[in-house]
Amino acid sequence: MDTTFLVASQLSSLFPGQSTSIPLQTSRQGVPLPTTPGESEPPAEHATHSTILNTEVTGTILVRALHGGLIIEVVSLSTEVPPLRFILPGRLISSPAIFLWESSELHVLAAADTGSLFRIVIPIGTGRELWQNQGANIWHREHLLKNMEGVQEGLVHVQGIHSVLIGLRNGSLLRLENDYGGEDSNDEWTETAFQHGSFLSSLTSFLPLGSGNSEGVGIISVATHSWPTDIGHAWTLSRDRTLRFWKAKIGCVASKVLPPSKESGSSPGGSTYSDRLLLDAAPQTLLRVFTTPVREDHIYVVSFIPTISSPSSGGTFHVLDTLADQMYEVGRIEASSNTVHFHLQDFIVAGNAILALWDRQGQSMVEKTVMNVERFHEGFRATPWSLSCYAPEPELTPAYLEEHLLSPGSMTEKFFEAIMRPGMFSALTLRMAIDQYTDVCLSMPGPNPPQLTTAYATTGEQIAAIVGCTVSLHRDPHTGAYQYANYWNALKRDWEGFIARCREIERSARRPLALGTQDQNEIVVVERERVGLLVREDLAIYLQRLLAIPSPPVDSQYELLGVLWYLKGTLGPEVLLNLENRMMDIIRQEISFTIPEILRDQTDRFNFREEMDPGIMQWAMGKLHSFENLDFATRTALDVIGGFDVEVKREEDEVELLLPPPHSDWSQALTTAYISKTVDARYDIALVLVTMLFFMSEEISEWDPTLLSEIFAVFRGIAMLRYVSRQSALHTSSVPTPISDSLAADDVISRMRNMNVSRGNKTLLSPNYSVIHRLVAQSDGNDILPGAAHRYLDATGLLQSISPGNATQYEVVFCETLRLLGFYDASREILSWLPRTPGASYVQARLWLNMGRVDDAAYSFEKLAGSFGGHLFSVEDQEILVKILPATELLDSQHFFYTHVSNLFKVALRVNYEVSFAQLAISVAPPGADTSSLWSTAIHGLTELALYEDAYTSIMATPYENLRRECVSELTYRMCDDKSVETLMTFNFAGLADEVEEALAFKARNIDPRVQPSYSRILYTWFIRRGDYRNAALAMYQRAIRLQDLITDPTSFASLAEMQLEAYSLAINSLSLIDLKNAWVLLPLPADQAHEPHKRRKLTRQVPENKFTPGRFDTDLIHLADIQNDYALLAAQIDIIQRDPTILSSPEYMLPASMIVLRLAQRNRFNLAMATARSLSVDMTDLFNHLTAQCLRLSRNPDAIM
Repeated sequence: MDTTFLVASQLSSLFPGQSTSIPLQTSRQGVPLPTTPGESEPPAEHATHSTILNTEVTGTILVRALHGGLIIEVVSLSTEVPPLRFILPGRLISSPAIFLWESSELHVLAAADTGSLFRIVIPIGTGRELWQNQGANIWHREHLLKNMEGVQEGLVHVQGIHSVLIGLRNGSLLRLENDYGGEDSNDEWTETAFQHGSFLSSLTSFLPLGSGNSEGVGIISVATHSWPTDIGHAWTLSRDRTLRFWKAKIGCVASKVLPPSKESGSSPGGSTYSDRLLLDAAPQTLLRVFTTPVREDHIYVVSFIPTISSPSSGGTFHVLDTLADQMYEVGRIEASSNTVHFHLQDFIVAGNAILALWDRQGQSMVEKTVMNVERFHEGFRATPWSLSCYAPEPELTPAYLEEHLLSPGSMTEKFFEAIMRPGMFSALTLRMAIDQYTDVCLSMPGPNPPQLTTAYATTGEQIAAIVGCTVSLHRDPHTGAYQYANYWNALKRDWEGFIARCREIERSARRPLALGTQDQNEIVVVERERVGLLVREDLAIYLQRLLAIPSPPVDSQYELLGVLWYLKGTLGPEVLLNLENRMMDIIRQEISFTIPEILRDQTDRFNFREEMDPGIMQWAMGKLHSFENLDFATRTALDVIGGFDVEVKREEDEVELLLPPPHSDWSQALTTAYISKTVDARYDIALVLVTMLFFMSEEISEWDPTLLSEIFAVFRGIAMLRYVSRQSALHTSSVPTPISDSLAADDVISRMRNMNVSRGNKTLLSPNYSVIHRLVAQSDGNDILPGAAHRYLDATGLLQSISPGNATQYEVVFCETLRLLGFYDASREILSWLPRTPGASYVQARLWLNMGRVDDAAYSFEKLAGSFGGHLFSVEDQEILVKILPATELLDSQHFFYTHVSNLFKVALRVNYEVSFAQLAISVAPPGADTSSLWSTAIHGLTELALYEDAYTSIMATPYENLRRECVSELTYRMCDDKSVETLMTFNFAGLADEVEEALAFKARNIDPRVQPSYSRILYTWFIRRGDYRNAALAMYQRAIRLQDLITDPTSFASLAEMQLEAYSLAINSLSLIDLKNAWVLLPLPADQAHEPHKRRKLTRQVPENKFTPGRFDTDLIHLADIQNDYALLAAQIDIIQRDPTILSSPEYMLPASMIVLRLAQRNRFNLAMATARSLSVDMTDLFNHLTAQCLRLSRNPDAIM
C-alpha cells in the first residue's frame, strides 16, 4: 500500500493580520488607477497566481498574487516569520517569480500592466530569520518596458534573475536580459523582440491550417529549464498547438505542430474544424522542461494538449526530446478517465514522474505517472495514473444539516458548532461571509437591529450575535398566539442561507493554483487560500477510502470490515446517531454489569433489529457466521484502529535531536489535519465494530470478555481523540493575554504603513485552530507525515487501553494536559468518560477549581485525601499520581497533600478553603514537622475572612512565638479598619498586650488624627478598659498635640478646635482618676525637638534618672495642671471667636491669654474675664484698671452707659 492523499491548511489561520505592507511606486507618468474587480473575479484575499521556492537556506517560501494582482505576498511556510506584502501600482500580468541569489538575497520579479518590470530584493538573515529584521533593508527597482504593444495581454515568464520572457498574442517573444551583480550594479534591462516567422513558416501559411486563423499564433504557455541553469533556451506553445523552440540569441529555430487529441461530437455554435483546434486564449501551464543525468545533452519537453469535450480523458501529455535544434516526439501519455471535463491547472516533472494538478469542480486532484526516463532510448513507457485527492469530509448541505439537527441541542447551537468546526471553513471565509451578510441586512428597509452595528472581539462572537438577528417572533393576527413554528422555520432558513454563503466562499478558496516541491521530494499543492501536501495514506485512511467503494476489493483479513461497512450503510442516519449516543452513555456510566448484559439491555431499549430490513439482517448474520475465526478478524480490526507506523529512528533523526529543526505553524497545521483525518477513519472503523456488537447482542455472551472490554476501551480512546480534534482552540477558558504596548505600537505603525487604518473597525481574524493543533505544538519530533502524526497519536496512549473500567496513565495525563492548556470544557467532557480513579478524581478536582466550582473542588479534594498516607493506592494509581502531582512526597502523607491543596486554593484566591485545608494539614502534621507556614496561612486567612475570634484563637494556639507577635498587629489593624473595636477589646491577648499597644500607638502617632478609624481613641479605650489611666491620658494628649499641629489657618481652626478640646478633656478626665500627686504623663520628644523650647509654655524637663529608665528620646513631664491650662486657653479661644467671628480674619486669630482677658474686659464681661484670668493665671492689673475706668464713667454720667 503506497497510496497518497492531500492534506491542507488555511493560510488565514497561520498568519492572521500579521503581514507588513510595502508600497511600490512607479516612475511612469499618467498611470490610471486600477479598475474595480468584477463580481466574477475571486475575493480580494484569494490568490490568483502562486509560486513555490524551496532551498536549504530559506526553506519553503510561497509567493501569491492577491487583490486581483495588485498585491504580492511572500510567505515563509517553514518558519514563523510574518509575511511581506508589496502593493503594486498596477495589476500583475502573470504569476510573479522568486529566486535565491548567493544565499543572501531573495529576488521577486513581477511585471505590471503599467508596463513596469519590478525587481524586489529582500535581504535575508542567518539561520531561519529570513527577513525578520530586514524590513528597512528591502529595496526595489523598476524597469519601464520600451516595447509596450501587446504586453498587457501577453504572458510573462521569468526564467531567472537575469532573464524575463514575454509571449505576445501575435506569436512574438520579447526577451529581457540584464547582468545583475548586486545593489551597486547597473540593473539595466535590454529588450530583444523575436518573431516566430521564418522561411518555412511563411510557406506553411499557405496551408489550410493557417488560413484565416491569425489568432492561432498567440502564445499561451512558456517554459524554460528550472533556475539556476546555463540553458537559456525557451519553448512556447501557441493556440494552434504549435510548439516552438527559441534560442536566447537567435530566436525561433524549430517548431512542431502537436496533433489534437481525439474528441467526439461537434462543438457548440457550429464552429469550423480549425476553430475547434484552437486552445483557450488564457495563459496556461501546458509546458515543462527537464533534463536527466543519464543523457545530459538531451533536453526534454512535456506539453499537455487539453481536450475538454472528450468523454475519455482530459487531454494528452506529449513528451518531446530537443537535440541539435530539432524536436522529436518520445511518447504520449493520455490522461486518465478521472479527468474527463476537468481543467489542468498545473503540472510538474519531479525526477521521473509527472504530477498533474486538476481542478475538479473547484477541488484539487493530483494524478501521478512514472516514466522510464533513463531508458527512453529503449522505448517510452509510463505507469498508469494514480489518483490522489482529499479524504472525504462532510459538506454542510441542507441534507447534512438535517441529520446534524437530530443530535440533542438547540438549533442555533448546532449550526454554530458546524461552521466553527476546525477545518470546515477558514477564518477568512467566516469573516467575509459575515461581512456580506451584515451588508445585506443593513440594506434592508426598516430600523436596523443593534447587533449589526456592535463591535465584536472575535468572528465567532460576531456570527453568533448577528445571524438570525433580523428574524422576529410574531403573533397570529386572529388568535394572538405566538407563531413559534414560523419563527423557527425563518431562523433555520436564515442560518442555512448564511452557511450556503460560507460554502460558496470556501469553494472559491479551495480552487487549485499550482504545484511545487520541498524537502525530501514532498509535493506541495497551492490553492487560493490553502496550502497542502501530498502525503501517504495510513492503513485506516486507506481502508476508509476503499470501503466507501461499492463492492470494495479488500484483502481477506479485512473482509469483516467490508461486511460491517455495508451493514452500517443500510442503517439510516437516525439509527446510527441513536447507536452512537447509547454507546457514549454506556461509556459515561460506571460499568456495574457485564458487557453482554449491558448490550442486551440497550438493544432491547433501542429496538435495533426492528429498524433493519429482514433480508439484510439475515444476509449479515450469515456472513458473520461464515467467518471461521471471528475473534481473530475482530482483533485485526482493532489493530487497524490502534496501530501506528512508527518509523525506525535514523541517524538523521538523532542529529535532529541534538539540533532540533525549526517548527512552523504550517507543518503543525498539516500534522493536525492528518491526525483529524486518520482519527475520523479509525472512529468509523470502531463504529462498525460497535454496530456488530449491537447486532449480535444475543450471541456475544459466549465471546472472550477481554475482547469485548478491549473494543469498548478502544472505542472510548478513539472517541476522545475525535472529540478533541473537532473542538476549536478558540473555546479555551484561559484568560486572554493582554496585548503589550510594543505590539500595539507595531500594529498602529503597520496599519498606517498599509494605509488601512479602517481595518480597526472590523473584527480581527482569529485562527480557528483545533485543540489537537495546540497539543501537537507541545510535542517534539520532525514534521514528516505520516510519521509525525503517528508518533503523536502513539504518544497519547489513548488507544492502548484494554478495559473501560480503568483510567490509564495516558488518559489521565491527556486530561491533565487539556486542563493545563486551558481547554476546560474539553477536559471536563473527557473526564466524564473515565471511571473515578484517584488520578482522574485529582484532575477533576483541579478542573473544578479552574472553572470556579470551588465547593465541588474542595469536596473532591477532601474525599481524595483519605487515600493518602495509608498506602491504599495500587501501583498503577501511584504511577498516575506521580505523573500529575507536582511532587512525589505528596503520596506519603495526608499532611503534604492537604498542604498542596491549600496552596492550590491560595493561587485561586479562595481564602476560605485555603484556610480550611491548612487547618487540616496542621491537624495531621507528623511530630517535628515545621507548620509555621500553615499557621501563618490559617491566621492571615481567618483575619481576611473577618473571622476574628477564630483568628485570635489560632494566634493564641500557635506554638511559634515570633509568628504570634507578627500576626497580632495585622489582626489589630484589620479589626480596627472593620469597625470591630468592641470585639477587639474583649480579647485578652495574654502575653501579647504590649504588641497590641505598640501597634495601636504606632498608628496613632503616624496616621492623620482626622481620619477613621481613630487609632488614638481606640488606644485610649484599650488603656481605659485595662485601668491604665496614665497611658490613656497620654494617648489623648498626644492626639490634642497632633491636632494643634494641623491647625494652620482659620478654616482648620474652626473644624479642629472642638476635636482638640475634646482630647484635652479626655486626658484631664483620665489623669483625674490617678492620685493627684502622681497626675502626670511623660511626653516623648523627637531628637530634633529635644533642645527646642516649647512654643506654648515652659515644660519641666528635669526628670530624675533614678525614677525613669532613660529611653531613646528625650521626654517632657506633663502635669495635670499643664493639661488643664491648655484646655482652659483653648476653651477661651473658642469662646471668644464664637462671640466675635471677625477675629478669624486676623492673622493672629489664636489670641494669647492676656489678650483674651483684655477683650472680655473691653466688652464689659468682667465676671467671665476674671474667671478666665484666674484659670489661666493672667495678671489682672489691666482688667481692674479697665473696670475702674468704667466705674468712674458710670458715676459721672450713668445715662451714657445706657
